[in-house]
Amino acid sequence: MPLAAAAFADLGRIRDENPLVVNITNSVVTNTTANALLALGASPAMTHHPADAASLAGLARAVVCNMGTPGEEDVASMLAASRAADAAGVPVVFDPVAAGATPWRREVARRVLDAGPVAAIRGNASEILSLAGEEAASRGVDSLQGSLEAVDAAAALARNRSCVVCVSGAVDVVTDGEKRLELAGGHVMMTRVTGLGCTATALVGAFLAVNGDAFAATVHAMAVMAATGSLAAAGATGPGSLAVRFLDTLYSLAEADLRAGARVAS
Repeated sequence: MPLAAAAFADLGRIRDENPLVVNITNSVVTNTTANALLALGASPAMTHHPADAASLAGLARAVVCNMGTPGEEDVASMLAASRAADAAGVPVVFDPVAAGATPWRREVARRVLDAGPVAAIRGNASEILSLAGEEAASRGVDSLQGSLEAVDAAAALARNRSCVVCVSGAVDVVTDGEKRLELAGGHVMMTRVTGLGCTATALVGAFLAVNGDAFAATVHAMAVMAATGSLAAAGATGPGSLAVRFLDTLYSLAEADLRAGARVAS
């Protein structure tokens, strides 16, 4: 099935089934990602308490762990949710925000990955390189390296963790360690809106909730991100209007929009 048709079929399932996606995410993007999941058609639950996170994870269709603001309670919540999701057979997607920037973030990333299996990891090139144990250059949460520079590291990480890895960038790279797909689309203005990378991770969670094939789910989520971003940017005058248009475009996204706004890179 062509990419646009397959991604739109999954999007239709999300809209029909309204799956619960539990998010232990960072304080900067909680509202952004919740609104994006609602616009997509999913049902977001946001929590930062370990006991609550564990209980919600057992009820969810997917769990998103995002270490953007890794306070002690946030870390404990991610660990509790990961363990509960593992016990319940619920897929987990991990966003290792600025994983290599500080010793504490490297430790948090290791603890989350060791708490239970993850279905998918989504990050920028520097984050993925760091998780794979390679040298990475970053400026806080921003990568100083392109996604294609992390292709080999992403494949090695995917094999090591038996999961799917997505490296976001001008070209999004998705790999399970064996097969790989590169997606083009989106718009450079998306990098001027806080939280759209984290939104991509949340959307991966929503697609994992309706598609048990983690590779396909991740590809479809990133295709939706690319199409939505490119279409939203087309009528935006700056980052503020892009942020609003992104939600509106996501809410009304059609299969033709996916064909126009996302493509497999050559």
